[in-house]
Amino acid sequence: MINALIGVYLLYLWLSGGGLRQQATKVTRFPTTLVFSHPALAVTALAFWVAYLLTGQRLLAWLAFGVLSVAALLGFTMFTRWLGGGRHARGAEQRFPVLAVVAHGLVGLTTFVLVLVAASSIG
Repeated sequence: MINALIGVYLLYLWLSGGGLRQQATKVTRFPTTLVFSHPALAVTALAFWVAYLLTGQRLLAWLAFGVLSVAALLGFTMFTRWLGGGRHARGAEQRFPVLAVVAHGLVGLTTFVLVLVAASSIG
């Protein structure tokens, strides 16, 4: 939940900073598809995980991990694009606080590892 809140905050900063308007002028390093696919896949992974918890079906845990893996790759892509711009980013992403970006990434990485460990230990 903490990671979702930080992610919503970053999305808010991107949208309020004109992220959607900057798509037409190619000012941003974050394509709309990338920005919205990352949280959509994360929510889908969470839904699979909740379904696993409710049913105990191992396949659902691995589906959650697979979808989470794609969400994590998209998040890593945004992180590297954000790093590439750094303080000199041209788009709405220049408003992202370093602490929020780092916290979101670390909590996301922790979630990824915990889901992998949990899915691997299902017997």
